[in-house]
Amino acid sequence: MYSFGEEQIAPANGIELCYQEMGDPDGEPLLLVMGLATQMIAWHEGLCRLLAERGYRVIRFDNRDIGRSTKLDWAGVPSKVDLLLGRRATAPYLLRDMAKDAVGLLDHLGIDQAHVVGASMGGMIVQQMAIDHPRRLRSLVSMMSTTGNRRSGQPSLKTYGILLGNPPKGREQIVARAVRTFKVIGSPGFPFEEDMVREMAARSYDRGHSAAGVIRQLHAIVASGDRTKELRRVQVPAAVIHGTRDPLVKPSGGRATAKAIPGARLMMIDGMGHDLPRDLWPTFAEAIDTNAGRARRGAASAADPGHLSASA
Repeated sequence: MYSFGEEQIAPANGIELCYQEMGDPDGEPLLLVMGLATQMIAWHEGLCRLLAERGYRVIRFDNRDIGRSTKLDWAGVPSKVDLLLGRRATAPYLLRDMAKDAVGLLDHLGIDQAHVVGASMGGMIVQQMAIDHPRRLRSLVSMMSTTGNRRSGQPSLKTYGILLGNPPKGREQIVARAVRTFKVIGSPGFPFEEDMVREMAARSYDRGHSAAGVIRQLHAIVASGDRTKELRRVQVPAAVIHGTRDPLVKPSGGRATAKAIPGARLMMIDGMGHDLPRDLWPTFAEAIDTNAGRARRGAASAADPGHLSASA
């Protein structure tokens, strides 16, 4: 049975990223990018194992300002006005910088191209990777994310307290806040596993909590703007996965993403909110693998002169 190796630290884009690997070292690389305020361990081992069993070299990592990766505390904390207005001038970094972090990790690992999967803010980061570093991607999966267009994927009113509320202090308060949060944003069509949420929140706190880092990540999201026009130039095989009951990034965000990326395939999942329910892990693994297969078939076609001749 596959399991993750030891956590390691990689220099990337002028900072350090904490990462882990699972699966065949010679398998096709699959980079998993997590979302706002969420550490790499939220890519649950069970889901990652399903991907490793399909032959992938699975890589997960902490984004900057989270977990055991570099905290940019020198940058301070943006004001609520900066967040609400999405002021780019006061943002210490943007999603473009976080995409460059991920590419820097691939460089460190000696990986020229990888399949990339991003959840929530991670979906935004992998979209930006496809825009800025298209040669580095074999395929792209954007999950429960959006394009940055303010007319799509906006949070429901009940989630604003989660995004803009005062951060809790101390381990127990943070764990309790995580439970309340996922009762609001989680998947109503699937069982709520409170014990798993508590365990994940406690592990995350112990690995490295930074309330200021979370706010800086949120600032990067709102200051990065609309990617729709740039996404229309993306050529890698893409899939978009979104829940019909997502209150944090409304379903219009997933539809807008799929519409923006040429040839993207959209999977809307009934009853799914803004999380990764255990019951859906096989569905996610199958969708990721199917999309990666499109890249393999495309590469085979490009290498076959007879096929190209017939297409012409």
